[in-house]
Order: sequence, then C-alpha cells, then structure tokens
Amino acid sequence: MLTLALQGGLAGPEDTALILHDLDRLDARAREALAAFPPGTLHAVAVKANPLPPLLRRLADLDPALGAEVASLPELELALDAGLPPGRIVFDSPAKTHGELRRALALGVHLNADNFQELERIAAIVAETGPPQGPVGLRVNPQVGAGAIAATSVANAFSKFGLPLDQCRDAIVAAFAAHPWLTALHCHVGSQGCPPGQFVAAARAVCHLARAIRAAGGAVAAIDIGGGLPATYRADDPKPSLADYAATLRRGCPELFAGPHRLITEFGRAIHAGAAFAAARVEYVKEYGGVRCAVTHLGADMFLRPCYNPADWHHDTAAAGPDGALKSGPAVAQAIAGPLCFQGDFPVRQAPLPALDPGDWVLFLDAGAYTLSMWSRYNSRPMPAVLGVCAGRAQCLKPRETSADVLRFWHGA
Repeated sequence: MLTLALQGGLAGPEDTALILHDLDRLDARAREALAAFPPGTLHAVAVKANPLPPLLRRLADLDPALGAEVASLPELELALDAGLPPGRIVFDSPAKTHGELRRALALGVHLNADNFQELERIAAIVAETGPPQGPVGLRVNPQVGAGAIAATSVANAFSKFGLPLDQCRDAIVAAFAAHPWLTALHCHVGSQGCPPGQFVAAARAVCHLARAIRAAGGAVAAIDIGGGLPATYRADDPKPSLADYAATLRRGCPELFAGPHRLITEFGRAIHAGAAFAAARVEYVKEYGGVRCAVTHLGADMFLRPCYNPADWHHDTAAAGPDGALKSGPAVAQAIAGPLCFQGDFPVRQAPLPALDPGDWVLFLDAGAYTLSMWSRYNSRPMPAVLGVCAGRAQCLKPRETSADVLRFWHGA
C-alpha cells in the first residue's frame, strides 16, 4: 500500500508521514460484526476511535444496521454530516449540557443519560417540549471489576461513568417506572484489557436488571452493551474475533440475544484498528551509548498512549525502504523516536527491525483507532495525509495539513 501511494503520486517529498487505510479490510470487519449478532442489532461504531468523515460515510452507506456512537456535540454533527439518520446515532457523554440534551431530544438520536441529575434535566425538557423523538436510555455501571488497563476500565466499584448497579438498583427500577419515555439500558465494561468473562458478567447483570424493571412496570426496549472488544496489537498475542466474542456472549447470556429488546453495540477499536497503518519517514539515525535510534516524523503527537504508557500500549512495527517496499535483513534492536521536543517521545523503545537508514520508512501497524483521533498540537506539527486503498486503487481521504492550516487552528479563524 505504501509503494502504491508513493508511485501513484499521492505522496511527495513534503509527506514525511502518512496514514493508510485498507478500506476493503474495514468493510470486512464491519460485515463480521453484522454477521455475528442477531438481525436488528444496531452497531453504533465509536466515532472517537476514528472520526474521519470519509470512513464515517463509508460505514453509513455499507449497511443500515451500522451507525455511530458519539460522545460530544461535534461528534454528533460529524455523524449527521456523514449521512447517518438520527435513529442510527447513539449519544453518550457524562457531561452533556442543557443545549446538547435539547438538540439530541429534538433530533431523535438514541440518548443515554449518565446519572440521575441528567435524567432530571431530561425530564424537565420533556415536560416542556413533549415526548422525546427517539429512545432514552440510562447508563449503569455493572461493577464487574477492572481489566488489565486501569485507565480504560470503567466497571470497577467506582467509575466516572454511569450509576453503580449495587448501590442504585432500586432507584434505577423506580426511575423507569416513573418515566415511560425511559426505555433502554446502557453499560460498558472497558476496552483493551478486559477478559471475555467480564463482558458476560456485565450482560447478565444488565439483563437481570431489565427483568426487574419490567416486573415493576417499566419498559426496556433496547440494551446497549457498549464496545471494548480488544484489538490485536502484538502478533504473538492474538485477541478474540468479533465472531468469537459474540459466541461467548451467546453462550454465557443467551437472553441477550433472544430477549424482548433490541441489541446495540459500540465497537470502535475492533472495527478500525487493524484496518490501517501509519508510515513515518526516517530523517536521521543516531548511534551513541550503545543505542541505535531512528528519528522519525511520528511520535507522541499521534501515538500518545504508547509514548506515555508503553507498558499498556504497543504497536508492532515494520521497516520499508524509500520506495515503500519492505526491507529485509537481520533484525537490529532500534529505538524509534518521534519529532517532538521531550525525551519521552518514543513510540517504540526497542523495535527489532532491519537496520534503518535516513529516507527509510517505519511502519506502525494496527493504527486505525485511537491514533489520529488523539492528535496532539504540541510543537504545532501538521497532521499527515490520510490515504485509503480499495481494490488496489489509492485515494486521498484527508490531505496533509499545511503550516497555514495550523496557523488557522491557533488563530481560530
């Protein structure tokens, strides 16, 4: 794919970094989710994983069962701009304003409230403007424990998200009985590091809660199980496929697949991560103190988590020559440094690759999720061009930023 981009004229000397999406693989991942879950399931792909408009539009057009999970008003507008009708959009956020709630209720998106105070705001708006145009759900914390990565585990005894199920069960049941427009439950365990057993335990807890709500006179028309399925970032540590995950859920909680409710998922990483890689040109190679270090044009600006928390976050790498063809030769331990002005700017501390030289490319694999969407403006470096390849043809999905673009960002013009 890199050779195709370089030979096809989509990348020139100014392109010191590129992001390349395999659009065929993206389609295949989305279709795998569609096949794994029951008909009628809404797969609201997390916009925060990858908010590129051409990819949002591609998923929107691929199948009517694909939608978007949004966590801010701009993400909501991105989903609408991609052509998604409100009925295929799920709005989650722990800090929605009055204005955001009004917009969501008027549009008819699936709105998940995070807490009782937010529920009171919604009730006041409904009393003023009439019934919501779309479903309203309530997020619960199933409290099934933490995964291997604390910062992305949200089902501990305490979480910033949702209502703790053990402490608030009776109040949750009462809220559904009191508000006939409250018709959905939402939960999320965490992402990248949560074992299958946690997902099953969370599903069981929410299904049990739904039965209690119905017994008390409330309605649960939809259950949103969130996302969180780990992606494979290390070749020697493969993660479950979407089909494996769905089969595990079906065995452990069959009610989730055959109950009187619509099922909603919020996969992001599982759809996007493996469908792209990033390429950073090697500018210099330094070898001092027994360390061989390749200085490249991508670092903590794009790989924020691997640089700041390498114990939990990782990308396998490969080496390519100036023409984009993969390099061969004995593996040499090399540090891969980014271009930013701080000592921790190492996306990979020790990469076993063929010896890199200036002009080569370092390829960061599985870079389709939580990379460009977390871009940092530190040092005001421009975002690289984003390309897509489909059926052997390359296209530009987002052009490389110029210095003028960065100036406009800071000026706010």
